[in-house]
Amino acid sequence: MHILITGAAGMIGRKLTERLVRDGALNGQPIDRLTLLDVSTPSRPAGFKGRADCAAVDISDPAAARTAVADTPEVIFHLAAVVSGEAELDYEKGFRVNFQGSYALLEAVRATGGYRPRFIFASSLAVFGAPFPPAIPDDFCTTPLTSYGTQKAMIELLLADYSRRGFLEGVGLRLPNIVVRPGGPNKAASGFFSSIIREPLNGQEAVLPVDESVLSWHASPRSAAGFFVHAAGVDRQALGPRVNLTMPGVCCTVAEEIAALRRIAGDKVASRIRREPDPLIVRMVAGWPKRLDPARALALGFRVEASFDEIVRVHIDDELGGKIPS
Repeated sequence: MHILITGAAGMIGRKLTERLVRDGALNGQPIDRLTLLDVSTPSRPAGFKGRADCAAVDISDPAAARTAVADTPEVIFHLAAVVSGEAELDYEKGFRVNFQGSYALLEAVRATGGYRPRFIFASSLAVFGAPFPPAIPDDFCTTPLTSYGTQKAMIELLLADYSRRGFLEGVGLRLPNIVVRPGGPNKAASGFFSSIIREPLNGQEAVLPVDESVLSWHASPRSAAGFFVHAAGVDRQALGPRVNLTMPGVCCTVAEEIAALRRIAGDKVASRIRREPDPLIVRMVAGWPKRLDPARALALGFRVEASFDEIVRVHIDDELGGKIPS
C-alpha cells in the first residue's frame, strides 16, 4: 500500500507516521511506500523498510499537488495547514494554504481520472460558531467565526461533494484541541492548552492568556493519530453522505486542566503558570465550541482518553520517558 501524508513534518504528521510504521499495515494491507510532504522536508521514518519519499513541497501549487498524487496513493492523509492564530493574522497565507492548497489536492485527485483514494482531511471544531446549543452535534450548522474555521468549512463542503460525485472517498475529521503537543509553542490560538502543561513539566514558566473558566474539548496526539488510522478503514456505507465527523474528546475547563497537572506533578510544577490575558486569544476562544456530541464518531468506533489526567499521563509516557519532573 502507498500512503501520502501532507503536513508530515508537523506534530500530528509525525505521530501518524510513527503509528503507521509501527503497525506496518493499514486496513490489513502491508505499507510498502510512504510519500511524506511538508513545507520543510520531513525526516525519513526510522525503521521503515519500504520506499519513503520525503520532500519539501508547497501543496498550494497545483503542479506540486498533481505530482503528489501522480503515483496514485491508495490513502491520502491531508494534514497540511496554517494554524488558527496565524490564519487570523495573515489572511492571504491562511487562504492560500488552508483553502487553495486543499482544493489543489482535491482537484489533482479528480483530474487523475478513474482513481478513487480514501482521502482523510484534518478539519477542526472551528467550523462551528456561536451561539451554541448545550451540546453540539456534528450536523450543527457550520457558521465559523474565524478565517481558519471558514477555510476548513469550505473544504468540508468540497470533500462531501467530491465524495458524492465518486472522485474520492472522503472523511473529514473535526479535531479537538490536541494536547499536550510536544516541542515548543506555535502560532495556534489554542497553543496555550498545551503550554500550560508542557512548559511547567519542563521546568519552565507558561503564560495562560484566558480565564480559568474557559471550557474546551481535548484529545492527545496519540489519540489524534488513532483517529486518522481508524478513519482509513471506516465503513463507507455506515458513514453515509455526511462525511465530516466531530471527533470525541475530553471536555474540561482550564482550571480542571491545571488541577490534573497538580494531581500528577505537584504544586511546584503547577505554580509555574502565569496569568496574562491576551485580548485577541480571549476573543477567538469565546467563539469556539465548548461541549460537543460525538455520537456518530463513537458509533463508528473512534475512541479517545477518558479524562484529562490520562491525557497528561500520555504526554509524560510518550515525551518524557514516563518520568514526572520535579
